[in-house]
Amino acid sequence: MSLTAYATPSPALQKEVNRRRSFAIISHPDAGKTTLTEKFLLYGGALNLAGSVTARKNQRSTTSDWMELEKQRGISVSSTVLQFEYKDCVVNILDTPGHKDFSEDTYRVLTAVDAAVMVVDAGKGIEAQTRKLFEVCRRRGVPIFTFMNKLDRPARPTLDLLDELESVLGIAAFPVNWPLGDGPRFKGVYDRENKKVHLFERTVHGSFRAPVNVSGIEDQSVKDTVDEITYDQVCDELELLEGAGADFDVKEVLAGKLTPVFFGSAANNFGVQLLLDRFLELSPPPIPRKSDDQPINPASKEFSAFVFKIQANMNPKHRDRIAFIRIVSGQFERDMNVINTRTGENVRLANSQRLFARDRETVDDAFAGDVVGLVGNYDLLIGDTLATSKDVKFDEIPRFPPECFSYLTNKSTAKYKRFQSGLSQLLKEGVASEFTPLDSTGTSSRVLLGAVGPLQFEVLQHRLDGEYAADTRLEPADWSIARWLKPLEGDPQAPEARPDLSLGTMLARDSNNWLVALFPHDWAMKTFVEKNTNWEISEQPFPPI
Repeated sequence: MSLTAYATPSPALQKEVNRRRSFAIISHPDAGKTTLTEKFLLYGGALNLAGSVTARKNQRSTTSDWMELEKQRGISVSSTVLQFEYKDCVVNILDTPGHKDFSEDTYRVLTAVDAAVMVVDAGKGIEAQTRKLFEVCRRRGVPIFTFMNKLDRPARPTLDLLDELESVLGIAAFPVNWPLGDGPRFKGVYDRENKKVHLFERTVHGSFRAPVNVSGIEDQSVKDTVDEITYDQVCDELELLEGAGADFDVKEVLAGKLTPVFFGSAANNFGVQLLLDRFLELSPPPIPRKSDDQPINPASKEFSAFVFKIQANMNPKHRDRIAFIRIVSGQFERDMNVINTRTGENVRLANSQRLFARDRETVDDAFAGDVVGLVGNYDLLIGDTLATSKDVKFDEIPRFPPECFSYLTNKSTAKYKRFQSGLSQLLKEGVASEFTPLDSTGTSSRVLLGAVGPLQFEVLQHRLDGEYAADTRLEPADWSIARWLKPLEGDPQAPEARPDLSLGTMLARDSNNWLVALFPHDWAMKTFVEKNTNWEISEQPFPPI
């Protein structure tokens, strides 16, 4: 099949594509990202009662946090995919891990979205992880919408927050609304576009939609609600914005050069609906992606998708494995046959599901922009392309070298099969990588793992224990740098191909049988590079042969 068929849109599919909105919520840990996700679901009608990340024992745990460790710690360490319909839009939200050790998973998720909502703690401003995630979005040209959260607590001066967006992140900012005070003095926001005031009322535990009163800024009820100093300050700031602020330009937003800024309190539901409504109006539907240099039109009749995430045991009772695919073009239909273009094999997509944390429902059809979970033992890897043509291949998924290494040992020989089965399943999620040291005299019960952050090892160990009843021991290894090796001449995977080693360096093979050098520090790596000019030395893993 010629790829030109993928460039021709279908009018019938175009309507469905235009309804789709797929976005991720990104932030530094504790900025309120998962709470905002919950409140989007609340306003979308998917929840009647929103959970809280800091839930007490007698309250519900957060809907988007399904892993037991997440509920214990009140953090998100896995990406969650949630879908609901709202105002004729089909909304796909990807709630990403906030913890820095899980940046790999977050980066992969960002390949599957068309926009991002960046949550900033108004009391702290731009933090380290926010900056890193923003840079990933910028490189991909993803439109970014900013939500200044926690205005019900003491916050930094509003103009300083805007200035920080421009000076630290280098993106122009346009405040769509403006806060009336902060902390105990926070009384609502002024909608600059519609010239209306939305007054804030606290609700018990932030569980239900916040009641909102709307009136103009000059209304006497506003002056009666807001103290005189705050009111005068807001009027002065608004006047300054009108004279010196950035102009609003939708094209600049879609190009990722201008971020619309919203203010509110996710925990109290305030400002959430204003953000959601305007976001759905301004954010783009699915856009064409490229297979090599050929654009793939999302409204094409020909199906294509890529795997951006694999998750084991979201339902521990069934020991299942779910591959999440982002549909790039065409219409997905349950039981359809497609080609895994990596292997060339035909795949029947029989067990397709839509997930709502641990709750599921069967998906009979879906369209470009949607995320579908494929449940079962499909031979799929992260980055695989599924399409009706073997010539389609998306290169969307970034790869990252590990920075931490540990030995994981199975403590019980009687549970060896559980250990091996569980480890194999969890490593396919891409959270950690296995390395086999050359000339190793170790046993198969002791494996060397690499990851971006140490918390990934802890989560892996916790899940092996909780989901597979495999008791293990972790021992930190000395290496902190990995580089992939390929001789400039000869067979790159020949057993006799060996570089000259520097002090403290170890050679290993990765899961694709590529040679890898592990270094304890920069000095050892630099010495190794100087010795081995006849080798290609790569920071990125080589693709499977």
